[in-house]
Amino acid sequence: MYELIPITDKSYYIQSPARIGLVKISDREVCLIDSGSDKDAGRKARQILDANGWKLTAIFNTHSHADHIGGNKYLQGQTGCKIYAPGIDCDFTRHPILEPSFLYGGYPCRELRHKFLLAQESQAEYLTEEVLPEGFEMIALPGHFFDMTGFRTPDDVVYLADCLSSRETLEKYRIGFLYDVAAYLRTLEMVKTLKAKMFVPAHAQPTADIFALAQYNLEMVQEVAERIVELCREPLCFETILQRLFAGYGLTMDFEQYVLVGSTVRSYLSWLKDTGRLSARFEDHQLLWERI
Repeated sequence: MYELIPITDKSYYIQSPARIGLVKISDREVCLIDSGSDKDAGRKARQILDANGWKLTAIFNTHSHADHIGGNKYLQGQTGCKIYAPGIDCDFTRHPILEPSFLYGGYPCRELRHKFLLAQESQAEYLTEEVLPEGFEMIALPGHFFDMTGFRTPDDVVYLADCLSSRETLEKYRIGFLYDVAAYLRTLEMVKTLKAKMFVPAHAQPTADIFALAQYNLEMVQEVAERIVELCREPLCFETILQRLFAGYGLTMDFEQYVLVGSTVRSYLSWLKDTGRLSARFEDHQLLWERI
């Protein structure tokens, strides 16, 4: 873990629970794509930088989830590097209490205020094309989170953040976290068309051909959607839908899974309602969902 893996002579990744991209801008200067899950991840990245005599100039966050911005504060404090994050995710990076609050839908209890959902604050600036190193390209990847962004490097390596999960992860957990289902499906269809020397997803093995994995992720979204529609052949409230999904997929519920899967299921319900597959009505002080 935390090994530096070369892809080309300029593009690398640091093997970690959420892969950290590392790209050489010059012989001495490098940037990171994300910073890992916590201070320890930042420290491990710093050790790699020091061992190679590299100066960190910037961290480009793909999105604001804690496992991607957790090393920001440590690395910025140690190196003085700039930090950039896209759109709304920049605000979450500056104020990370927004993540568990958003997921829970209110002030998060103690069980949700931990490093896996609540990173330390860092001084992020808005990510724009103008702040990127020469030859870098931003790739919009909305759906998993608000304004998630990937990057193509000058040597044709594409860092894809969390827009894809590995087969193993999806087979184990079945329901991958999503904020906007419609946007995510559009992102997957776009990713299927991409060509690159190498693709580096944060939570799947790097590959030169991304089509099959993107298609599998797309099929899993459709499977979850069909499962929800089938459950709603009778009118059900959200908590009952969530309970039956956990039971049907053999998942274990705790506070973290309740908010991650729960938020995702709410997003599915919104999408299914907006696309005319579910109806919603209030009855006996409950919001009930039913197949049309």
